[in-house]
Amino acid sequence: MTRAVWNGVVIAESDATVVVEGNHYFPPVAIRREHFRDSATHTVCGWKGTASYYDVVAGDAVNRDAAWFYPEPKNAASQIAGYVAFWRGVKVGS
Repeated sequence: MTRAVWNGVVIAESDATVVVEGNHYFPPVAIRREHFRDSATHTVCGWKGTASYYDVVAGDAVNRDAAWFYPEPKNAASQIAGYVAFWRGVKVGS
């Protein structure tokens, strides 16, 4: 089981992550939605497409843009459509 933990809280958990470029992408059903808040941030990857972001919230703490996903990835990254990955101090492991 792979878990994403931030500020001492498990924010995602799955045994079906997809690893791309060293990042674990969690299926949408694996994230605990109460810890995610929509962000207006978007970035573009040449081969994956346009990424959208979430702020991660745990307790009173907010980790801005700490999670990202590709709602409509390019064909080369279709296996991660809607899957969520993390950075900015979110610890991912088993």
